[in-house]
Amino acid sequence: MKEFFRKRMVALKRKPQTIAFLVLVITFLIYSLNLRNVSDTTAQINTTGMGLTGFATMLFSMLSLLTFLNSFPHRKRVNVPMLVLFFIMQGIIIFCDYYYLSKIEWRIAAEISAGNDLVAWLVKNAYVYKAYNMLNTHVICVIVTIALVVLLPVYSKLLKKINTSIDVEGNEGMGEIEIADEK
Repeated sequence: MKEFFRKRMVALKRKPQTIAFLVLVITFLIYSLNLRNVSDTTAQINTTGMGLTGFATMLFSMLSLLTFLNSFPHRKRVNVPMLVLFFIMQGIIIFCDYYYLSKIEWRIAAEISAGNDLVAWLVKNAYVYKAYNMLNTHVICVIVTIALVVLLPVYSKLLKKINTSIDVEGNEGMGEIEIADEK
């Protein structure tokens, strides 16, 4: 078990961007596994741009996975244009989520101003409440992903300071061995 964690730490020291990538994958899964609630909410509220923002969020979530992988090629320098494209896509995702959230809030305000029982409406349309909470969580996860990518140079230096070497017994006197010249 100790060796398993040591190997994982060595892998993280070599590729510290794996941490940000895992958070990006979790963020993608949060949205894609709750897509039914988003679709049902779009069908229920049905205002301008809701379907387009849901589509754009899903599209740019998938494309940001690809741009992230292309931003950090194996044993090469960071691909800056792909990294900039990744940040642009993350910004679009945040904008689309906030737009969608504003449409949900607008509908809730319309239900309140019409004098309808909000609790009964939310119980009847529970997917709206689930989509609202999921989108707030998604925005937070996208911001965490962006922060992890921006802070990558900082925590990669901290990871490199962790000692992952193995102490092998019997190698203490290796400096005392002399090699004789053969004639």
